[in-house]
Amino acid sequence: MNASSPPTAHGPSGTPGAGAASDAPAVELRGITKRFPGVIANKDIDITVRRGTVHALCGENGAGKSTLMKILYGMQKPDEGTITVDGTEVAFSSPADAIARGIGMVHQHFMLADNLTVLENVALGSEKLYGIGGRARAKIREISDAYGLGVRPDALVEELGVADRQRVEILKVLYRGARTLILDEPTAVLVPQEVDALFDNLRELKSEGLTVLFISHKLGEVLSVADEITVIRRGTTVGTADPRSTTARQLAELMVGSELPTPGARESTVTDEPALAVSGLRLTATDSDGVVREVLDGIDFTIHEGEVLGIAGVEGNGQAELVEAVMGMRTPDSGTVVLGGRDISHVPTRTRRESGIGYIPEDRHRHGLLLEAPLWENRILGHVTETPNSRRGLIDARAARLDTERIVEEYDVRTPGIEVTAASLSGGNQQKLIVGREMSHHPKLLIAAHPTRGVDVGAQAQIWDQISEARREGLAVLLISADLDELIGLSDTLRVMYRGRLVADADPATITPEELGSAMTGASSGHLDHEAVGASAPEGGEEG
Repeated sequence: MNASSPPTAHGPSGTPGAGAASDAPAVELRGITKRFPGVIANKDIDITVRRGTVHALCGENGAGKSTLMKILYGMQKPDEGTITVDGTEVAFSSPADAIARGIGMVHQHFMLADNLTVLENVALGSEKLYGIGGRARAKIREISDAYGLGVRPDALVEELGVADRQRVEILKVLYRGARTLILDEPTAVLVPQEVDALFDNLRELKSEGLTVLFISHKLGEVLSVADEITVIRRGTTVGTADPRSTTARQLAELMVGSELPTPGARESTVTDEPALAVSGLRLTATDSDGVVREVLDGIDFTIHEGEVLGIAGVEGNGQAELVEAVMGMRTPDSGTVVLGGRDISHVPTRTRRESGIGYIPEDRHRHGLLLEAPLWENRILGHVTETPNSRRGLIDARAARLDTERIVEEYDVRTPGIEVTAASLSGGNQQKLIVGREMSHHPKLLIAAHPTRGVDVGAQAQIWDQISEARREGLAVLLISADLDELIGLSDTLRVMYRGRLVADADPATITPEELGSAMTGASSGHLDHEAVGASAPEGGEEG
């Protein structure tokens, strides 16, 4: 990347980087403590972030990372402690104060309005910078080109995939002139080649004086990109690590006291009995320009009992629409969906759920939880008519509460109790609640879309074990994930999706993440093996 004239941060005086001391750290946090009812989220945290570095923040789910970053971004006020930016002690009352000091944040769950365009989302709240018309559009294109984001200013956000939404969020921060970027799980939706490109960008940005606070559960990535690592456990800093002399195993042990898990190879449990058969599935959609395009183009596959079918593909190539078509959330133009020998192509979503489909959605906040409802009510979602949630057609609140307590215990959902809201849990604990809810109904088919996105290494291993155990008992799994190690490690069968079609088969026993990433960009078709993919993989690919 060659960003010849990066945006500059504007301090309170209106001049770039006002108040900055050239030798002062970009950010210093001293004695930060934050309490919530029943929980101490942060306790006496100390972190120093040097200017022009990538500083990684690691910790298990519920360790307090997100709370700490929200404090730095002005979304929450600490109960104790001080924040120093560029050598000056500050007190932020809102994100606007943080932005004025050159701090920007890209959240793990995006802060975008679906019914607005990219341009409108980016300019919203920053109209004084470049207006809302041609100048803003030109600036967005300039930043997009400079940082290789590939963002289209006039695209409607609701039509964008998760990866594109993330790029819009990054651009929005750069548009506001941030010099310190907080990136919360920025690689969760990227294939290896895209991760490499992002890291190249970060390295060049830091050489230009930009500072990055990088939150991630992917320890290999942290070790490859970070200049320094701070580890948080149970709300407090437990140490720093030098990525040049630290292994992923050591980092995992520092974080959670256990070794780094892998979704390793297991004995085959695939049977001859079809659990889900999808045939000739076609779906068209009309984009914002009125153009009708084929979103699903003749999808055919069968998942047998005891089989995990993994679907690999760059976000936005039809995976979400495939899931919604199988779930009954979208009506295909043609094709059939057969579950356990029963044609469910035209039955409603609730009936499909009652017939034995479990569902872990790709976006837990939009499709998996009622954030302001207590945990026991969230346990009922999607299973209102099933035991133990209902009896004789009425909600059985007592039984639902008892079962929620069981899920919290069995799945290690860290919470003060089942009456707290889902919003009060960390992202990983929200995910464990969803997985526990779906597995509790002993589904015939589990649709798992990014089941371990945003969870720590301990929770990741637990979710993998739960899926593998149920698979041994005959569960069929449709697995969609941006974690290619997860796809390769868990899948019995692996297929590549590109522009709405299943274009290639891959052997999980031999293919590497890098080869699979190349295939996902449309470089290969047909059957993929070690030699075939290696021969056809380009040096770089464009997203389809």
